[in-house]
Amino acid sequence: MTQKDPQLIERPPIVVIMGHIDHGKSTLLDYIRKTNVVAGEAGGITQHLSAYEVTHKGPDGTEKRITFLDTPGHEAFKGMRARGARVADIAVLVVSAEDGVKAQTLEAYKSIKAAKIPFIVAINKIDKPNANIELTKQTLAESEIYVEGYGGDIPWVPISSKVGTGVPELLDVMLLVAELAELKGDLAKPAEGVIIESNMDPKKGISATMVITDGTLARGMFVVAEDAITPVRMMENFLGKPITEASFSSPIRLTGWSSIPNVGALVTTFADKKLAEESVVYAKKNPIVSSHEEEFGKDTVIIPVIIKTDVAGTLEAIEHELAKLTHERVKLKIIQKGVGSISESDVKLGAGTNSPLIIGFHTKADAPALELASRNEIAIYHFDIIYKLSEWLESVMQERAPHIEVMETTGEVRVLRFFSQQKEKQVIGGRVEKGKIMNGERFKIMRRDAEIGEGKVVELQQQKIKSPEVLEGAECGMMVESKFTIAERDVLVPFTIVKKQ
Repeated sequence: MTQKDPQLIERPPIVVIMGHIDHGKSTLLDYIRKTNVVAGEAGGITQHLSAYEVTHKGPDGTEKRITFLDTPGHEAFKGMRARGARVADIAVLVVSAEDGVKAQTLEAYKSIKAAKIPFIVAINKIDKPNANIELTKQTLAESEIYVEGYGGDIPWVPISSKVGTGVPELLDVMLLVAELAELKGDLAKPAEGVIIESNMDPKKGISATMVITDGTLARGMFVVAEDAITPVRMMENFLGKPITEASFSSPIRLTGWSSIPNVGALVTTFADKKLAEESVVYAKKNPIVSSHEEEFGKDTVIIPVIIKTDVAGTLEAIEHELAKLTHERVKLKIIQKGVGSISESDVKLGAGTNSPLIIGFHTKADAPALELASRNEIAIYHFDIIYKLSEWLESVMQERAPHIEVMETTGEVRVLRFFSQQKEKQVIGGRVEKGKIMNGERFKIMRRDAEIGEGKVVELQQQKIKSPEVLEGAECGMMVESKFTIAERDVLVPFTIVKKQ
């Protein structure tokens, strides 16, 4: 087949909405969907694909398409970037006019910068009584995000995603930014794209959502995402309707994959089945590794983790959260991960390790797995909120941290007089120059700033009266036990051994 000359035409932008969890990302996406998708069809989208298309009449009066990614935020975005995928053309950074810039806002901004895509700032919640647009722009500038009219050239739009104020203007700006980016696609070439979601359906098999970034996909072709392959038989659009063909910027769902494709995997398509299978064989021999193996110290406690989730996007998000959990002497090591229920093979793998954590997120364990776990006295943990899983894992890491002994000095005693010595017992007089010294305490013997040995206080007296401790500034008499002969002007440094996690 001869390669056709590229027929480049304008393609719709793919937009990702990012920002702090409480600043109105979901409300904005909901408002856009409800007002820009054909009436009667908008209702069922939320549960269907994690991307959808809308049409918006631009300033020139023409209807234009925009694709929105409804991802779990910057975690999934980061997961895609780790695999070299660039799926979004434009980002919208949502910032609340009440709260200004938060830590998640900055994390989202870093993801946008790393992706090297243009972005728009949407200052949301302008309908709220505490809204302060100028102060919000100031907090953005303090975070080196300079919007138009405030020292920079980043376009911004004041909006209320709840009542819709400013949303049409925001869509106008998206189309304008897309026009400046000169987004082009070639309908004649086989489709390329990125996997943005994948999951296992017990009835249908493995499904994955992809966004086509270039070319055309038609029924009868073969789609490859790293080492996963599917023939194009069951193809649905974002409304869940069967379709026979799709082109760039469209989100589609394909069912019938050989294995669960990774979120962020780049997609290539083939008309020829043999070429598609060769591509899969190559991918299996040359797997993409998106993270490096960590070096663990010999005293580090390794906690083996097996994690199963309902969908791949959630797995990416959890992995990102787990990477944030750090401890000097404890490391979480994911030894198995995947999508679907916890299986017998997961429990078998756990049984061969030391104190594994088998975790199901929005998913259950099947009967053989439960039976094997019970026989081996292995617990299976279930979660449905990421931050609760993080908090629990943090507490497990603290519990399993090895106790280390730390020497803490409590004072300094200058030796003023040496009285007598009988075998290892010596009677001396001194002054506490710093802190305190206690009866029964061990000490280091310092002579001209060099440690010459150790000893222990057997008896302590202050003004010839036995005392449990002598404080800073006071003189004292001591009977000490040491293999080393103590001399005048030596400094005794008492210490205690403290166990720390």
